[in-house]
Amino acid sequence: MSSPDSQNPLIVQGDHTVLVEVDNPRYPEARDALARFAELVKSPEHIHTYRVTPLSIWNACAVGETAETITGTLRRLSRYPLPKHIEASLRDFAARYGCLRLNRRDADSLRLVARDLPLAEELGHQKTLAPLLRARLTSVEFEVAAADRGRLKQALIKLGFPTEDLAGYLAGEEFPLALRPVTRSGHPFAPRPYQHEAAEVFHAGGAERGGSGVIVLPCGAGKTIVGMACLALVRASTLVLTTNVTAARQWKSELLDKTTLDEDDIGEYSGNCKEVRPVTIATYQILTHRPSKESEFTHFTLFDQRNWGLIIYDEVHLLPAPVFQITASLQARRRLGLTATLVREDGLENEVFALIGPKKYDVPWKEMEKQGWIAQAVCTEIRLPMAEARRMQYAVAEPRHRFRIASENPGKLRLVRQLLEWHRGVPVLIIGMYVAQVEEFARELGLPLLSGATDQRQRDTVYEQFRRGDIRALVVSKIANFSVDLPDAAVAIQVSGMFGSRQEEAQRLGRILRPKPGENQAHFYSLVSRDTVEQDFALNRQLFLCEQGYEYRIVTLDSPDAPLPEPGLRQGDAP
Repeated sequence: MSSPDSQNPLIVQGDHTVLVEVDNPRYPEARDALARFAELVKSPEHIHTYRVTPLSIWNACAVGETAETITGTLRRLSRYPLPKHIEASLRDFAARYGCLRLNRRDADSLRLVARDLPLAEELGHQKTLAPLLRARLTSVEFEVAAADRGRLKQALIKLGFPTEDLAGYLAGEEFPLALRPVTRSGHPFAPRPYQHEAAEVFHAGGAERGGSGVIVLPCGAGKTIVGMACLALVRASTLVLTTNVTAARQWKSELLDKTTLDEDDIGEYSGNCKEVRPVTIATYQILTHRPSKESEFTHFTLFDQRNWGLIIYDEVHLLPAPVFQITASLQARRRLGLTATLVREDGLENEVFALIGPKKYDVPWKEMEKQGWIAQAVCTEIRLPMAEARRMQYAVAEPRHRFRIASENPGKLRLVRQLLEWHRGVPVLIIGMYVAQVEEFARELGLPLLSGATDQRQRDTVYEQFRRGDIRALVVSKIANFSVDLPDAAVAIQVSGMFGSRQEEAQRLGRILRPKPGENQAHFYSLVSRDTVEQDFALNRQLFLCEQGYEYRIVTLDSPDAPLPEPGLRQGDAP
C-alpha cells in the first residue's frame, strides 16, 4: 500500500472533493488518473477541484475500474491519508454497479435480480417502483413487463441503483454490409486501432453485455467511423440520429465512401426529405417538431417504420429530452451513443447512463494528441477591457443584460483583424453566439457568414469553398458548434459563447482538431471582456478541456486599444 507523501499533488477531502496542486511535478499524472473517475468542478490557476460522484464511479466501473483501483490511485497520489468514510463511500458507490441485473424471462416479461435479500426488500418497499414490479418471483427476484424496461432503469438510477441490463436485444431486420478496404474515392481505408477497439467493445460479440452504451472520443477522432464499424458488426437496419442536416449529409457521404452501401440504401429524414430506407439518417430537430406544445411529436412514428437493429445517437450529450422519452420504450433495440463529452448542461447524464447505456470506451484527448490522431492545440484566452462608455452601459444595466453587453464588446473586432493578419493563409473560423455580432464581423471583415438563416444549399456551397481553399476565413454562428466537417480549419477565434457551456467550448475546439499536415498544429482563441461576467463564465466553459489536459494561456490587455503582445502569438508558436 502506498504511503502518503508531502510532495504528492492530491488532497482528498471529506466532502468527496479532491484538490489538485497544478504546479506539482506529478500534476499531469494526477489529472489523467482523476479523469477516469472524477469530475472537474473548478480550475483556478494553482489548485483545481474535482468531485467524485456515484455516476462518475459507475461510468468508471463500466470501463473496468474497481473500488480497489480507484482508492489505490488516490492513496498513491494523496498528500495525506484518505478519510476512512471516503474509502467506504467509494466502495459503496462501486458496489452498486452490478448489484441489480435485468434478465429476459419470456417474450413479454423480464426478471430483475437483486444481489441480496436486504436490497430486494428495499426495492420492494419503494413506492416509485411499485407500479413497475409485477410480482415477487423469489426472495431476490421480481417480474417486470418488457415494455417497462426503460422506465424501470430510469426509476432505479434515480434511487441510486444503476442496473446491468442483460435482457438482450432484438436482431432487427437483417441488412448485411461491410466496410470497404478501398474507399469509393480510391484511398486505402481501415478503421484506426482505437476505432476498431471501440466498436468491438460496444458489440461484445453480439452477447447480452454488448449492444448499448456510449463511446467517448475527442472531436476530430472519427466517431462517425466508429459508428460505421458498429453498423457493419450488427449487420441490420439502422437509424442514425444527428444534430442537423449538415451532419446528416456528412454521415451519408461517409457511408457511401467507406461502406458497401449504395445511394438507394440510405434515406434522409429531415425537414426537406422523408425517406425511410435500410439505413435512415434523421435529425433531432425533425423528431422533436410538433405543431404546438399540446400536440404529439408527429415524427416519433419513424421509430416504428422499420424493424431497426441499431439506433445511433450522434452527439448524445445534446439528445433532446423528448427523445429520451421515446428511447425509454426502445430498450430492446441496440443503442449506441457517440460523444466527445458526457457533460450535459441540463444535468441529464443519469438519463444517458440509464437509457442509452454506460460509458463503454473512452480515450483522453491528450493521449490522442500524443499519438498524432488529433491536432496539437494551443488555447489562448485574451482578456480585453471595454471602452469607458461601454463600461458605463455595463455598470447600469440589469444583471440579465450584462453578459451580452460584455460579449459584444466592439473592441473584439480589432483583435480579430490582428489575429487574421498573424494567421494569414491559414484556414480560420470566427465563431460567435449573437447573430447581430457575427453579421457585423462578416460585413466589416468582408467574409462569408453562415447562420441559422442561411439555407442548407448555401451552407453546403460555402463549406465546399472553404474545404477547397477558395475561402480562407469564415464567420459562423453557433450552427458550427456541432458536426461540421471542416478538416482544414486550423484556427478558431471565439468572440462570444453560450454563457458557461462546457460542452460548447469542447465542441468549438473540436472544429480545428482534425489532423493537420506538417506540424499538426491548431490554435483556439477566446476573446473575453475583462472584469465582467463574461470572464467569470469563461472559467466554467473551460472546465472540461482543462480536465482533458488543455491549458489556457491568459493574455491580459491593459487598454481597449492595446495591441496583442507580439512574442509567442504567431502561427506555430505557443503563446
